[in-house]
Amino acid sequence: STCACVEYYGKALESFIKQVKIMSIHGKMKHKRNKIFTEFRKLPGGILVCTDVMARGIDIPEVHWVLQYDPPSSASAFVHRCGRTARIGNVGSALVFLLPMEESYINFLSINQKCPMQEMKPQTNVLDLLPKLKSMALADRAVFEKGMKAFVSYVQAYAKHECNLIFRIKDLDFACLARGFALLKMPKMPELRGKCFPDFTPVTVNTDTISFKDKNREKQRQKKLEEQR
Repeated sequence: STCACVEYYGKALESFIKQVKIMSIHGKMKHKRNKIFTEFRKLPGGILVCTDVMARGIDIPEVHWVLQYDPPSSASAFVHRCGRTARIGNVGSALVFLLPMEESYINFLSINQKCPMQEMKPQTNVLDLLPKLKSMALADRAVFEKGMKAFVSYVQAYAKHECNLIFRIKDLDFACLARGFALLKMPKMPELRGKCFPDFTPVTVNTDTISFKDKNREKQRQKKLEEQR
């Protein structure tokens, strides 16, 4: 749903899936977008992590799966996203992830877009990659910061969803969501002010001590810290 989520999960997938080409694209890339899109179209296979910038008006041949991790901000966008697969007589699949509290979205789409859906049973023996993502955040401040930004942007996007009777921010389990983003601590943001999260355990490490792997970025950070002191 957001550029920050694409940046974070694109980076995560690059680390988790070595044998497949992973590419990321979002609206803030401006000049790089066309280059990435053209390059992806030429690949024999791969994964493209993207925002709604790729929801319509583009054609990529032989897309087998469209996975919508976040519920689209509008019902028409949902259908357009699904339409990136099964093009011109081909067969393809589309999947949207919904929380139990969001299941009335299925009826909404059926009525609003005449788009019937069927439940896909959860996969068994799924690998837990969150500890690895946490380790990546502890080892590189760039990953830690990307995760925090992604979480904040996700919550803000959820609060602005056009189907706000179905997607209600007050029903979100923030602790569970933070664990799903492999956060090391809860960020400071207005939506979380005054709330307690007993189901979320922050790391005991002082996150200010996490450094950038990029030596130049770390040098700049240390200079800023020195100035603040």
